[in-house]
Amino acid sequence: MIPLVGFVVVCHEAIFMEIIFYHGKQDKNMQVKIEDKSSVEKTLFFEVEADVVTKELDNAYADLKKKADIKGFRKGKIPRKVLESRFGASVCSEVASKLIQDSFEKALKEHELKVVGGPKIDPPELVPGNPFVFDITIDVKPEIGDVDYEGIDLKKPMYCVEESDIDTQIHILQKSLATKEIVSDGRAVTEDDYVCIDYQGYLDGKPYEHTPLRENYVMGIGRGLLPAEISEKLLGLAPVQTVEVPVDYDADHHDENLKGKSIVYHVTLKEIQEEVLPPLDDELAKKSGTFQTLDEMKSAIRENLERNCNQRMQNELNNQIFVHLLEKYAFEVPQTMVEAELGAIIAETEQMCMQNNISLEDMGFTKESLKEKYRGVAEKQARRHVILDQIIVQEELDLSKEEMEEGLERMAKEMNLGVDAVKNYFSMAPQQLDYYIHGELENKAMELIISKANVTEVSPEEMEADKIAEAASAQMESVDKAQESGKEEEDGEKEE
Repeated sequence: MIPLVGFVVVCHEAIFMEIIFYHGKQDKNMQVKIEDKSSVEKTLFFEVEADVVTKELDNAYADLKKKADIKGFRKGKIPRKVLESRFGASVCSEVASKLIQDSFEKALKEHELKVVGGPKIDPPELVPGNPFVFDITIDVKPEIGDVDYEGIDLKKPMYCVEESDIDTQIHILQKSLATKEIVSDGRAVTEDDYVCIDYQGYLDGKPYEHTPLRENYVMGIGRGLLPAEISEKLLGLAPVQTVEVPVDYDADHHDENLKGKSIVYHVTLKEIQEEVLPPLDDELAKKSGTFQTLDEMKSAIRENLERNCNQRMQNELNNQIFVHLLEKYAFEVPQTMVEAELGAIIAETEQMCMQNNISLEDMGFTKESLKEKYRGVAEKQARRHVILDQIIVQEELDLSKEEMEEGLERMAKEMNLGVDAVKNYFSMAPQQLDYYIHGELENKAMELIISKANVTEVSPEEMEADKIAEAASAQMESVDKAQESGKEEEDGEKEE
């Protein structure tokens, strides 16, 4: 047990906590000062006394002396000076790392600091015979106290599955299995057609290297990555014709090679293709790969849509809960948490792009622009996790063995895997298991909040009308504030 003496000192504008650790009966100590840079960011200033540094170096060289193998010396008999000459830099580096790690762990334990993310440190050089001074900056989890979540007024939209919803899903399946046939009756291009074209872009009357010739390119009218002007120009034309299509790219266009430029595309319409949908029968169900009859497929589609409706209702309730709680509890969150949420948003967007064979740039985004666009969303997500964490702690929520087993079975079913395969994955990736358990505990916290709420069932139409009214009210409030601010500025100018 290490005796501990603590006292508080004031230094300039920052308040520090200084703790001196006495190591047994030895006259050696380590000083730690903690500066609050914000409510969620702290810098820890350490000073390890010179005699402690010397002792750690002595231990390191003693250990090295037993292991080192240098030609001309017997193992275990190598002089310290020789070891310092050959290994001094690496020994000092290793001792510095040990002192940093030991000091940091001790400070976190003594002060019960809940660190979020990795510490930030620029390790200084350790100089034998001198005190070792360094600092570490950390983000810490916000302390928000108990959350009062009972009695929240919620509206639950009662979404349901209509036959038209099932028909829409089947039509999407038909289109995914559709074939294309060349139109040979000489008719003109319509909005539902596909066309086979050659195209090339010209800048100032000359072929432009960044819009090279593409031959036999098939595109849907009004769809795809080519400028909309090309589809508009082709409507009403019949093959074979060549047209010129001027396109003026915006100054903020995502492609640097096209930004602010006027390109004239030479487009040759070679043929028209029309989509032929497969008939609506049992063969269509079989072609989907998992069903034998059309009725079986329709039943599965209905079940999936009903799950989506339930999830949509849950999402609506969740959104209302967090609008209420985020307004009620205002607190700062560490940038580490915000950056983690932004990373998840970017990863999800990139995955969606990969599934659609496009890039972020094709969508007009970069990683930096996504971070800027969604930073506010990420901050709210981070605050949401802090609030749920607090509810989990204050209500002592946990997963029973039965709940854990049910959750794993549900996951296995969703992933079309066996339960044992899911368990094996988690046994090899324990950190992922921790994430999964925490996610389940957050879901349990949400269920608790809803069970204690005042829930009113409403139709989807009522819900949409309420949203429109709330948006209009918020806009009017914004206009009123702007007008009030403008009036205050005007009055200030008159006074001057």
